[in-house]
Amino acid sequence: MSARYLYRRRAEGEIDDLDPRDLLDQLADDLLESGDVERALDRAVREGFTTAEGEHVVGLRELLERVRARRRALERQADPSGSLERYRARLDEIDQMEEAELDELARAARDSGDARRAEVTEGYVRDQRLARSLVGPSVPERVAGMREYDFASSAAAEAFEHLLGEIRSDAAGAYVAAARAALATPDPAALAHLRTMMDDLSSLLERRARGEDTAAEESAFLERYADLFAEATSLDDVVRQLAERAAAAEAVMRSMTAEQRAEMASLVETALADVDLAWSLQRLTANLRRATPDLDWSRAIRLRGPAASWSDAVEAGARIGELADLESLLGGPRASEALGEVDVEAVARNLGPDLAADVERLARAERALRDQGLMERSGGRLRLTARGTRRIGERALRQLFDRVRASVELGQHVRPGPRGGEHEGLAEPWEPGRPLDLHLSATLRNALARAGPGVPVRLAVQDFAVEVDEGARTCATVVAIDLSLSMGMRGNLAPAKKMALALTTLIRTRYPRDYLALVGFGQRAAELRIDDVPALSIDGAYGTNLQHALALARRLLAHQGGERQIVVVTDGEPTAHLDDEGTPFFAWPPVRETLERTMAEVIRCTRAGIVINTFALDVERSQFPFVDQIARVNRGRTFFVDAPDLGRFVLDDYVRQHVVRRES
Repeated sequence: MSARYLYRRRAEGEIDDLDPRDLLDQLADDLLESGDVERALDRAVREGFTTAEGEHVVGLRELLERVRARRRALERQADPSGSLERYRARLDEIDQMEEAELDELARAARDSGDARRAEVTEGYVRDQRLARSLVGPSVPERVAGMREYDFASSAAAEAFEHLLGEIRSDAAGAYVAAARAALATPDPAALAHLRTMMDDLSSLLERRARGEDTAAEESAFLERYADLFAEATSLDDVVRQLAERAAAAEAVMRSMTAEQRAEMASLVETALADVDLAWSLQRLTANLRRATPDLDWSRAIRLRGPAASWSDAVEAGARIGELADLESLLGGPRASEALGEVDVEAVARNLGPDLAADVERLARAERALRDQGLMERSGGRLRLTARGTRRIGERALRQLFDRVRASVELGQHVRPGPRGGEHEGLAEPWEPGRPLDLHLSATLRNALARAGPGVPVRLAVQDFAVEVDEGARTCATVVAIDLSLSMGMRGNLAPAKKMALALTTLIRTRYPRDYLALVGFGQRAAELRIDDVPALSIDGAYGTNLQHALALARRLLAHQGGERQIVVVTDGEPTAHLDDEGTPFFAWPPVRETLERTMAEVIRCTRAGIVINTFALDVERSQFPFVDQIARVNRGRTFFVDAPDLGRFVLDDYVRQHVVRRES
C-alpha cells in the first residue's frame, strides 16, 4: 500500500531495441490484408509486438487488462471505514486500561484501612467516571474528550498520546505523504515546517491566481521544502501531487456512508486542530481545487478491503484514481492516437517500470517508422514510403523463397559446362534461391577482403558472387491482378499483393534488365504503381473486366523487347467488358458478348507474341472453362492454386523460365 517507486523518464534513444524495420515486418501481413497503414499500426499498438531480441512489448489491450486488475486489487486492499473501527477499538482498550487503574486505586484505598483515603479515592474515581461518561460515543468526540481528560493510568495516557500521533499522522499524511513520519511523534519544529509549507504554498497559489509573477518565489519554495517534495522539479509538480492526493481523500470520503463521512471529517479536524494544521490544510485544499480544475474532484471510490489506516486508504484511492484515468484513456476508441497523453510515470508507479517502458515503445512506434523513412504523414494520413514498400517486398520475397528453398528449380540450377579458370565477366552478390553460378575470382576477393590474407581461404555465404550473363535475354512482364469484390471477400487480395511485391523485388535485385508493370482490374483496368500496392483495395463496383486488363497490358508491352508475358491473377470468369464507346458493361453470369470481346483480346495478344499465364485461385478446374480456352488459344499455361501458394508458384515459374533461357 505504501510502497513508492523512484522512476525516471528514459533519455531519448535509450530504448534501442525497437527496430522500425522489424516492426514494419510485423505490420506487413495486416497491412496487406486491410490496405490501411493506420489500421495496421493501430492493431499492432493494441495487440503488442515483439522486438528483434524476442522481447514481447505489451499492447494496449493487455495493458488495459492489467490496469483493471490492479484497480480491483487495490479496491480489495483497504476500507476507510475500517480505520474508524480500528481507532474505536484502540479507544476501548485505553478505556479498559483506565478503568482497571481506577478499580485498582479504589481497591487499594479500601484495603488500606484508612477511611479518609478511601473516601477521597472513591470521590476521585466517581468524578473520573462521570467525566468519561459525559463524552459522546463517536470516535472524534471520544478523542476530543480524552485529550481534555486527566488520566489516572500513566499507561493509558501514554497509549492515548501514541494513538493521537497515529491519527495526526494518518490525517496529514493522507495529503502530504512525507508528513507521516513527522507527525507520528509530534516534533514542534517538524510541525511548524509542515504548517509553514502549507501556508507558503497557499500564498503562492493565491498570488498566481491574481496574475502576479511568482517565478523567484517558486524556486525558493522548491529549495526550502525539498525534504517534502524530493522528486518535484517545478511548483506545478508539487501542486499536482498534492491535488491528486487531496482529490483522492475526498473520493475515499465519498465511498463511506454519510455518518462515517461526517465522523471521519470531524476526526481529521480534531486531530489536526491541536497542532494548528486544520485551518492551513483547509485553506490549501481550497487553493488546490482552484489550481487543478481538470481533476475529477467529485468522484467516489469503492474500497472494500480489510481495515487500514486512513492515509493508506487515501494512498490506495490516489492509485485507483490514476488507474481510473488510465482505464478511461486506454479504453477509448482512439486509444492508440492518445498514447502521447498517457502518464508514463503513473504507469510506472502502479504497474512497474517494465510496463512503463512498453508504453514508451508503443508511443514511439509511429515516430520510429517515420524517422527511418518507412512511413510518412501526408494530408493527415499515414502512408508507406517507397522505402517502406521495398522493405515489405523484400520480406515477402524472403518468405516465399524460404517456402521453396528445397525446390530444384530455385536452388540447384547450374549452367552446364566445365567450370574453373579465370573469368573476368561481371559479378554480383549471390542471394538465396539464385542459381549458384560462382564467379570464382570475385568470390575469392570477397573472402580475402573479409578475413584478410592467408591460407586456407575460408569462404562464407556472404562472400559468394555469381556471374552476370550479359547475353541473357530479358523478360517483359505485366501482372494483372483481379480487384473484383470476390477477391476481397475470399481473402485472395492480400496473397496477390504479396506476390506482386515479392516479384517486383526479385526483378529489381536479380533481373534488373527485365521489365515489370502492374495492372489492376475490376469494372475497369488501370496501371498501378508498385508503391500503391500495399494500400491497394478491391474495386467497389461489380465486374471482372479481363478484356480491358489484357488490352492495357498489351499496350504496355508493345515497345518492350525480349520475351513478353501477361500474368493474370483472378478468382473468377470474366463478367465485364468495355463496349464500343468505352463504357463498362457487367453481367452475371457472363454473357456471350463479354466472353467474345475478351477472347478477341486474347487473340490480339497471341498475334503480338505475348504469352498469357493465368493463376486461378481457390476454385475447381470445372469452374474455369474460359481460362482453359485462353490457354488453348494462346499456348500459355493455367495454374490452379490455393491463395497462400500463389507467390510461391509465380516466383518459381518466373525463375524457372530464366533458368531455361540461360541453359538454352
